[in-house]
Amino acid sequence: MKLTSLRSLFVSLVLPLVVLMGIGLSTSALAGDDQTSQQIENATTSEADLWRAVKAGDPGYTVAKGLEANVLINVAGNEGKNIKIEYINPAMGMVVLGVFGAFLIFYLVNGPSKLSKGFSGKMVLRWSKADLIIHWVLAISCLALIFTGITIMLGRYFLQPYVGEGVWSALIYGSKTIHDYVSPLFIISWLLSVVKWMPLQTLKMYDLKWFLVVGGYINFGPFKGKHPDSGFANAGEKMWFWTLAIFGLFISISGIMLVLPVLDLPREASMAALLIHGISATIIIGFTIVHIWMATVLSEGGMECMTSGYCDENWAVQHHNLWYDEIKENGTLEYKD
Repeated sequence: MKLTSLRSLFVSLVLPLVVLMGIGLSTSALAGDDQTSQQIENATTSEADLWRAVKAGDPGYTVAKGLEANVLINVAGNEGKNIKIEYINPAMGMVVLGVFGAFLIFYLVNGPSKLSKGFSGKMVLRWSKADLIIHWVLAISCLALIFTGITIMLGRYFLQPYVGEGVWSALIYGSKTIHDYVSPLFIISWLLSVVKWMPLQTLKMYDLKWFLVVGGYINFGPFKGKHPDSGFANAGEKMWFWTLAIFGLFISISGIMLVLPVLDLPREASMAALLIHGISATIIIGFTIVHIWMATVLSEGGMECMTSGYCDENWAVQHHNLWYDEIKENGTLEYKD
């Protein structure tokens, strides 16, 4: 066969085959590129969906075991943290500064509530030794919890920027330790005070008048010299007692939930306890500041009651006249020797 004929045969048979193979390979390559692009797109979509699910708190699978181990991000926990930072922390700061500042201004303008007839020199028994012990254990533990709690909640804003890291670490650790170990004393003394003093805290119709004349503490205007009727506890003391009784219960239960890891609570329950604890603490702090102001500098002779258990007779007549009349009539009036 001639060489020319062989070349013609090669061109007519092999060349079309090569062209077809090339077209096939190109098509396959294009298809592969499309498949790779689709895989990349699918992978990107899948990853985005995964993170959306994680951020939404959807459960998955983790090697760790235990309560909520398969949930990487707890939505309720994050929302609760935001509520605490945005609302409860500022509210606590405003209560501390606002209530204290308001009573300071009131004291500077109004002055203390003086005894109209001065001190008589006769001291009347008002509180037993057991009452004094309960009161001071409750007062000291409550103040310790308030100061350490404020440090834990707000210290990062008004203390941490101005002290060294070592000082701040020691301070926050000490505050947390004191807070945890003082809490049982508060709970026990709170429970004893509620049980022992509740019968003296029933609300009466004359308590309304006490509020209308601001308890007789105003030294100017139409309220000057107004001394409303009051039993053993006046309306302000009753309000403080019931506030402590109710929110002391909330703060005790929520505190126990927060410090006992054996309870193994869901994150939602722990965050709810933290928020209730913060709200209750804010309310108790506000009323504690009021109580301290009213019992010390705003009431002449008032502090003596809780140091010795006795009050001046003129103080009893002016601030708790119905109680004084009652113990005088039933023969339980007892003077200090």
